[in-house]
Amino acid sequence: MFIFEKRTQIPVCIKNKNPHLAGIILSQYGGPDGELSASLRYLSQRFTMPDNKGKALLTDIGTEELAHLEIIGSIVGQLTDCEGAKSFDKYGNGDYYVDHGNAVYPANAAGVPFTAAYLQSKADPIADLVEDLAAEQKARATYDNILRLSDDPDVNEVIKFLREREIVHFQRFGDTTITKLNIFYKTLTPYTYKKRREFNHSVFLLIA
Repeated sequence: MFIFEKRTQIPVCIKNKNPHLAGIILSQYGGPDGELSASLRYLSQRFTMPDNKGKALLTDIGTEELAHLEIIGSIVGQLTDCEGAKSFDKYGNGDYYVDHGNAVYPANAAGVPFTAAYLQSKADPIADLVEDLAAEQKARATYDNILRLSDDPDVNEVIKFLREREIVHFQRFGDTTITKLNIFYKTLTPYTYKKRREFNHSVFLLIA
């Protein structure tokens, strides 16, 4: 069960309108590495995670990603609020306006609608967690790209917050992945286990 608080994790107050920037940021709403795919990925994987700690982690982060989805939607909505067809067309987003007006629609920056093909759930804890690690880094990289393209300080302040949360999620998934790998490697031969432990240490250094 989720409890909804009528406030976002960080205040979103965008003063300037910019449909073009909204179209770029929309990718983190419904794009391949966006908040919608992240939340659905983690909240789906939790049902087959074999331990309560892993389930709790996926539930916690998956729920926070829903909060981030609301933040991204708020940014896009405020950047396009009361903007009409000519404004969208001026910024090169006329095709989006034809289909959606100034609504917030789950799509990527190129206008491709959201698809469940963006996410995976394998019922294998190591496979799922390693995918989650990659997902957090791809989301962080996307936020880096947005910051390179945006010159709006109101937008950038919020994007920087979301980027920091992706790093925290990566570290939390990393800690759990190390634990799962230690359990898995103990089922291997002594020589293979030693080699895998060395690899495991390298992964830990990367995450730390």
